[in-house]
Amino acid sequence: MTQDSQPPRRNLKQVRILLWVLVALAVVGTAAILLYPRGKASPLTTQEVVSAKADFGGPFSLVGADGKPFSSASLEGKPYAIYFGYTRCGDVCPITLGRLVKLRKAAGEDGKLNIVFVTIDPANDGPKEVGQYADLFGSPIIGLTGSKAQIDQIKKQYGIYAEPEPMAGGGMKMNHTATVLLFDRDEKLAGTITTDEPDSAALAKVKRLAT
Repeated sequence: MTQDSQPPRRNLKQVRILLWVLVALAVVGTAAILLYPRGKASPLTTQEVVSAKADFGGPFSLVGADGKPFSSASLEGKPYAIYFGYTRCGDVCPITLGRLVKLRKAAGEDGKLNIVFVTIDPANDGPKEVGQYADLFGSPIIGLTGSKAQIDQIKKQYGIYAEPEPMAGGGMKMNHTATVLLFDRDEKLAGTITTDEPDSAALAKVKRLAT
């Protein structure tokens, strides 16, 4: 190759500089998108966070284990822990509901805290199924189901992710949010309990909620 066919070194240096500038701008732009909400010049204020928390959840209408309509109005005046799962769940759902029962008993709040189980699989979990499932835990649990439209609506209200996934050996499982949501007597979000949270911290939340 002759010298005339090689790119001038000055041009190569300029190209490299330009590329690094573009990369830097892209990184800064991405960080800005992730750190700040669209259309805002700063992160959410405390008041905005409080407002979003207050609006979380809301009234709902489903079907109880007795096959009759169940309104969230019946939960008013009493704190509750609500969990979304399904009766064919392998381990996460039964472990979580069993844990809630133990926490409620340890807190001495059997009569002061409702535990609500809402199926995310209404096609397979009718009133009979959710009722029998709730009875397995030997302590009062409100089992709820509904039409697909009703379940889709409450999932949206409570920020629940739930999607079916084929299993390697056949059949389907549901990938879903495993967090327990805690609501106070006024049906406002008061906290959460995660699967990896220490029992001591979760128990403190249950005691505080029911006092």
